[in-house]
Amino acid sequence: MPHDHHDHPHSLLPSDPALRVKALETLLVRKGLVDPAAVEAILDTYETKVGPHLGARVVARAWAEPAFRTRLLADANAAMAELGISGRQGEHVVVVENTPRTHNMVVCTLCSCYPWPLLGIPPAWYKSDAYRSRAVREPRRVLTDFGVTLPEGQSVRVWDSSAEVRYLVLPMRPEDTGGWSAERLQALVTRDSMIGTGLPRPAA
Repeated sequence: MPHDHHDHPHSLLPSDPALRVKALETLLVRKGLVDPAAVEAILDTYETKVGPHLGARVVARAWAEPAFRTRLLADANAAMAELGISGRQGEHVVVVENTPRTHNMVVCTLCSCYPWPLLGIPPAWYKSDAYRSRAVREPRRVLTDFGVTLPEGQSVRVWDSSAEVRYLVLPMRPEDTGGWSAERLQALVTRDSMIGTGLPRPAA
């Protein structure tokens, strides 16, 4: 007789993703499979040392300083090194710039290559088969699904990340931000705008 699905071990875990993760962590620690200190170090890394706030810092400085923008587009890794940003999965980054004529969007059609030091852990949708296939075939429709409607005259260019090259989108600077500092501009940069599936926050 098949077991009732409520008897499955996973049904004993909390439904909220954060609680599920905590429950699994506790279980692994109790069984001696995971070192609590190692877990804390990993969490600290992805909460404070890498993530979208670093990508936003790069974008905001490029908006605020034309000379840095030029260096970033010419050699992203060297420019990011000026800010102390580097790390595994962040090698060989190429920055592509959005303009009124071209909107850039990034996908990894083979797996989920992604600039972790700049954007943190990739979102689930980035790794999904649906996004990976549709982003190439029908990028405008994918952007519409994300709530992004582009002007008719703006084309979409899709960049395929790989283990050799990872891409970061430099979105267009929002209007009405003249004279803003890089620190103030940073708050307008969203993770999705650096993937190309979103836009920066408006100045208002």
